[in-house]
Amino acid sequence: MLDFIYYPISAVLWFWHRVFGLFLGADSGVAWSLSVVFLVFTVRAILFWPGLVQARTGRAMQALTPKFDELRSKHGHDRERLGREVQKVQREHGVNPFMGCLPALIQVPVFLGLFQVLRSFNRTGTGLGQLGLSPEANASLPNYVFSAGDVQSFLHARLFGAPISAAITSPQSVLDSFAGFGGVPTTATIALVAIPLMLTACVATHVTARASMRLSVAADPANPQAAIMQKLMLWVMPVGSIVAGPILMIAVLLYWVANNVWTFGQVHAVHRILDRESARASGVQPSAG
Repeated sequence: MLDFIYYPISAVLWFWHRVFGLFLGADSGVAWSLSVVFLVFTVRAILFWPGLVQARTGRAMQALTPKFDELRSKHGHDRERLGREVQKVQREHGVNPFMGCLPALIQVPVFLGLFQVLRSFNRTGTGLGQLGLSPEANASLPNYVFSAGDVQSFLHARLFGAPISAAITSPQSVLDSFAGFGGVPTTATIALVAIPLMLTACVATHVTARASMRLSVAADPANPQAAIMQKLMLWVMPVGSIVAGPILMIAVLLYWVANNVWTFGQVHAVHRILDRESARASGVQPSAG
């Protein structure tokens, strides 16, 4: 059903693997890891403009806060009338709240697509959505745009001795499937790579959320939902990388870290652009920095 997502995602990953494989070797775990990282960077570069629009929407909503407060005071007793008046003000000022959600909505299918493509390199598992193939059958089948040879290359790929397609909770049957591709790894070997990535993802998610809040609109004290969302971004989502980390393959944890690194840089870049736009609009010459 979602092949229209899986094939483009696998094509971008295939491209970067060809690039890094030329220098590091096709079976290199570093080459495959960099391919995942640059897949993230490619997708996020494409989404940079929607992210800029999202930030502009946030600032526009901030500028309209006094007007919205006035409408709440005037029509707070009539929720239907209040909704109509708020939408009217948004239309008059060209503000579309949906644009504030668009980048996040787009990233959801991208993450699901990457997860499916990466998981489909090893289809020996028997869990939800897995095929339970034998190691020999799995290694002889292509994976979207990847050939059977590419599948074998991915199974060979190791980062500090751990297959990047393995997770801490991978069952022994899955670990045994690596016997012909560099040997059967131990859970301890995988954990030594996965746990630092989980902790890095946790810290990166928290730091990115804090930077985003510092540079964006402060939560409206009269809007408890906004305060809840800020707490979710600051604490619940970072902890999610620790909770979900053991079941995620190392390649997916690399995605999580790379995505937060990009987000951290983009937050600062976008707000610098908006500051310069605001300075030009007010007739103030923006600083060179």
